[in-house]
Amino acid sequence: MSDDFAGLLRRYRRDAGLSQEALAERAGLSKDAISALERGTRRAPYRDTVGLLASALGLDGEDRRAFEEAA
Repeated sequence: MSDDFAGLLRRYRRDAGLSQEALAERAGLSKDAISALERGTRRAPYRDTVGLLASALGLDGEDRRAFEEAA
């Protein structure tokens, strides 16, 4: 996982007006997992997890592609 992914996750979450808790609930992940991903302290997420996060954030098109590639 790149630092870019952590930054994109944080940016897209904030742009969506979501707390870490709200994003975690939407994506079916724990708040601790979201926090670790945003800090870059968790191993690279599985492709399925990246897809769940992208959907929970409402990403599509170029934003979704950039998010998935950064992971």
